[in-house]
Amino acid sequence: MSAFKITFIGAGSIGFTRGLMRDLLAVPEFQNIELAFTDINAHNLEMVTALCQRDIHENGLSITIQSTTDRREALKDAKYVICTIRVGGLEAFATDVDIPLKYGVDQCVGDTLSAGGIMYGQRGIAEMMNICRDIREVAAEDVLLLNYANPMAMMTWACNKYGGVRTIGLCHGVQGGHWQIAEAFGLKQEEVDIICAGINHQTWYIQIKHNGEDLTGKLLEAFEKHPDFSRTEKVRIDMLRRFGYYSTESNGHLSEYVPWYRKRPEEINDWIDLSSWINGETGGYLRVCTEGRNWFETDFPNWMKDPANEFKSELRSHEHGSYIIEGLETGRVYRGHFNLQNNGIIANLPNDAIIEAPGYVDRNGISMPTVGDLPLGAAAVCNVSISVQRLAVEAAIHGDDKLLRQAFMMDPLVGAVCNPNEIWQMVDEMLVAQEQWLPQYTESIAAAKKRQTEGPLLPTRDYAGAARLKVKTVEEMQQDRDAANKNAGESDKGKERV
Repeated sequence: MSAFKITFIGAGSIGFTRGLMRDLLAVPEFQNIELAFTDINAHNLEMVTALCQRDIHENGLSITIQSTTDRREALKDAKYVICTIRVGGLEAFATDVDIPLKYGVDQCVGDTLSAGGIMYGQRGIAEMMNICRDIREVAAEDVLLLNYANPMAMMTWACNKYGGVRTIGLCHGVQGGHWQIAEAFGLKQEEVDIICAGINHQTWYIQIKHNGEDLTGKLLEAFEKHPDFSRTEKVRIDMLRRFGYYSTESNGHLSEYVPWYRKRPEEINDWIDLSSWINGETGGYLRVCTEGRNWFETDFPNWMKDPANEFKSELRSHEHGSYIIEGLETGRVYRGHFNLQNNGIIANLPNDAIIEAPGYVDRNGISMPTVGDLPLGAAAVCNVSISVQRLAVEAAIHGDDKLLRQAFMMDPLVGAVCNPNEIWQMVDEMLVAQEQWLPQYTESIAAAKKRQTEGPLLPTRDYAGAARLKVKTVEEMQQDRDAANKNAGESDKGKERV
């Protein structure tokens, strides 16, 4: 097989970049491909490149990674582009969490919907349009952009509609829930057949079968009786109880996408579990990302001493990216769940929306069979989120702060907690705080600054959230290096900061 080029944008993420590279190089036909890494953080890029190059050498391959902070140089002639950027880094991420808390909006993650997800989309889409321009101008003519960057649906929507680049959005939420469902029934994952459809992070397991028997109606009882899930997945179980279907995303994620579980501080702890951040901790993802960054920078020399990753098929992860490229290049059929423009795949969701549904990949391309209608309740939940996404995408593209404010008003959690005047002031505050990453909002930010200076301003709260934990020090993390390494690998998707 002739060599082709894959470029990683936002490559300075030690776990994600390294893991995806391992997955790719486990494919026998891919052991002479070209790899390019680019990131605006030269220090992180240097460390990740060194570690990945060591892995390549230890596996007996002769690939030399092209590593550069010049994005256009890295993209030149690329056939596939993998994007994992986090625009604004942890500095901007902190404002996504902390400013909404002043208005009572208590988020666990804040990277998909709610106030944080909407603003994350404003920053990300602005830069993704620059990335798409570079891809159009210097990459291969038939290039495919594989987007892992959140907010997944908004970013993929903008790239396809306005970026002029064929883009597919990828996530591992469906695989994680699939494993949980099998575990709840005491089965192996490969023994359970699923159909899962909806939108990213709100995808619904609308059919679950084992040996031809439909288990969908038995899932609630299985989760309620499970010793761990009954404690850690209270929101997801409650949604299953009331809507009839299980949703893909974690307890903490799901709790901030709907209006019912995080709107009253005194009730939040009834719905979450603090054994893991992903179960609902206030600002939990920001905490582990901060810890992961600090640990990565401190402990990196030891990573170079640890055993190299082995490029073996049995060690490949469940991330879709490598399997999609393998299917396109070799013709081996791969079935996964992909994020693409709807165009009738799910009949009762809008055609322009980015949906997540089953798809097949082979040398002929990516094929998405028709799902039909989602159950009415599940479709209703998705349609509310799609309206927020559409407003947020258009706001980001056009720098329209009126559409941005409307996205905030339509967001389920923000709307449940805040009145219109509070929303207007919160948006002003977030625009001003994130000015350096929002070039499309220059005029709006100037007006927001004037309102903030001249007042009068509504009172805000000194509120740390219902369930916020402190960031661990490096010394505390050193007491359990395995846990710290795992945390760094989970938390670092998107190191590029713009």
